[in-house]
Amino acid sequence: MKRNSIPVVDLFAGPGGLGEGFSALNDGKSFHIVVSAEKDPIAHKTLRLRAFYRLLRSERPDLLSDYYAYCHGISKIEYSDASRDLWQKAGEEALCIELGTEDGNAELDKAITSALGSTPDNNWVLIGGPPCQAYSLVGRARNKGKADYKAEGDNRHFLYKEYLRIIQRYRPALFVMENVKGLLSAKVNDGLIFHEILRDLACPERAIEGVCDGVRYKIFSMVSDQSFSAGDDPAKLDANSFIIKAEDYGIPQARHRVILVGVREDLVFGPIPNLEKQEEVSVEDAIDELPKLRSRLSKQPDSPQLWADNVGSLLDEFADSAVDYAMQDITTGLRQAAAKLQERTDYGANVYPKKYDAETGSEQLDAWLIDKNLDVWLNHESRSHRIDDLGRYAYAAVFAEQRNKSPKGHAEFLLPGLAPAHKNWESGKFSDRFRVQTRNGPSTTITSHISKDGHYFIHYDPAQCRSLTVREAARLQTFPDNYFFQGPRTQQFHQVGNAVPPYLALNIANIVLSQLLLKG
Repeated sequence: MKRNSIPVVDLFAGPGGLGEGFSALNDGKSFHIVVSAEKDPIAHKTLRLRAFYRLLRSERPDLLSDYYAYCHGISKIEYSDASRDLWQKAGEEALCIELGTEDGNAELDKAITSALGSTPDNNWVLIGGPPCQAYSLVGRARNKGKADYKAEGDNRHFLYKEYLRIIQRYRPALFVMENVKGLLSAKVNDGLIFHEILRDLACPERAIEGVCDGVRYKIFSMVSDQSFSAGDDPAKLDANSFIIKAEDYGIPQARHRVILVGVREDLVFGPIPNLEKQEEVSVEDAIDELPKLRSRLSKQPDSPQLWADNVGSLLDEFADSAVDYAMQDITTGLRQAAAKLQERTDYGANVYPKKYDAETGSEQLDAWLIDKNLDVWLNHESRSHRIDDLGRYAYAAVFAEQRNKSPKGHAEFLLPGLAPAHKNWESGKFSDRFRVQTRNGPSTTITSHISKDGHYFIHYDPAQCRSLTVREAARLQTFPDNYFFQGPRTQQFHQVGNAVPPYLALNIANIVLSQLLLKG
């Protein structure tokens, strides 16, 4: 264990995005993860593999070749005989457990006690984001459609109390809790759950023992001067001041999340610093230099030429049907894209791209993302798509190229053959059913829904005519290129969509460190 660095416990860790930022600060010399917990077995595989990478980097860098041999497909197992002990150690750090269950809580307590000691000195940090499905606007909309749904009976609303239990029992110096912005408006028993969470976090004994006694915390925003202490009235706060807009801090994605930082009251020496805004990074900056791919044709014969012929024919048909003068720019773009498809039949569909080299134009982000030890691109393979959807993707990309925005709904998908077979297509409820990630600004929020289909995450290049790959989504989330997501592609997308952007976590960790250093 790195005795001079600050221990971190990561709950509801997913693939480890928040922990990655903390563990990477100052090349791992400031923080180290001692325990991380995730219940999904596939996300846990990614979490453990990353823990193994960190252990190799910090304890035995001469064996990092074992990690790259696995990444490059040279070895089918993650470790060698020489690094087997570190793989075992990674399994002791990254736990596959379900919090809120008797067995899961017991295993977590055992791991924390082993890592911090039975009487920890409290100079450690707790991080994590309790599951957000119950708080998200989409999740709440789905719940409204369930006749027997009651928020107070949904256990997901109260998983944050497992987080609280650890705060109350082990008294970290500081904690960082992340969640969706829907948390601010979610209600249980007609009361705002955000207000209840603030009261509980400020005084964990309140939630656990029913009295506001014992250790207390002051809750800070990282983007404003708002704070909350035990006894304050949460209704007087501007709740929106706890929302971090990731695109303002060097993340190529418009991701808006609630992040609460709790500092134990005996360590509060004034307000904590706010995150410093950084130059905006666009989608094009983040992913344009990755190897070009095409989709594979699903449910029909496939080859580069068949793909180019099929999609090109559709684009020509769309162009021929566009008689409105207002569509002249789109018509020209469609014909140009159809011709370009014939010129670009040499790139692969799901062929594993071997060349690794892609800078973003941002020195800070390049230093964070790029790993010259890689020989291949990880998790960069295209989905297969139906030919009718490929036509819509290509049309949408052309539209975005010409007008710098994604087309919306039936009003802008008005050419014959573009409308999907959906009885409510013209209702206005599906205006963003097909959404292009435009070149010149941050992407929309990368969500777990990207695992179900690619319609909301269409690549801006008409000549690639596809949805984003896992690696492209990971770059928009700022996962380092050597972060290897495990499991089937659907599960990989799910992991990426649910994570905290690691580069944002790095900047949060820097502020946390500055606060802890005040302790002396």
